[in-house]
Amino acid sequence: MAHRDILIDSSIFIDFLRKNHKTRTILWQVMEQELHGIISTITVFELYAGAVTEQHVEDLQRLLKWFELAPFSEAVAKRAAAIYLRLKSENKLVGFKDIFIGATAVELDIPVLTLNHRHFQRIEGLALLPLDKFTGF
Repeated sequence: MAHRDILIDSSIFIDFLRKNHKTRTILWQVMEQELHGIISTITVFELYAGAVTEQHVEDLQRLLKWFELAPFSEAVAKRAAAIYLRLKSENKLVGFKDIFIGATAVELDIPVLTLNHRHFQRIEGLALLPLDKFTGF
C-alpha cells in the first residue's frame, strides 16, 4: 500500500486528536504505511469549526502541515451537484459536507478513508478504504 493517494475524512483526524495513544490510531497507521494523505478544504473547515480552544487550533495547524490540500474546485462543485441530485432523487441524501468530500475523492479518483462508511457508501463511484487494512482495527 506504499505511496498510494487517499483522501482522509475528518473522522480520522478527530479520532487521532482525541486519543491519548496516537500510535493506536488509523491516522498513525496511514503515516507508517507511507500513504499519501490528502484532505479536502471541507475537512479543514470541519476541523477548525470544532477547534474550540487556542490549543486545538495550534494542534490542527501542526497536524495539517503533513497533508496535501485538495481545493473545492469548480469541477468538484459540479460533481457534488450531480451526486446531490442523484441522492435526492433516490431519497438517500446525506449531509452536504459528506457530499463535498465524496465529490472531491471521485473527481481525484482516489479512495476515502473514513470511520463513517454508512454515509459515504451512498455515493456512486466512490471507493472506501476498508478499516481492516489498518492493523489493530
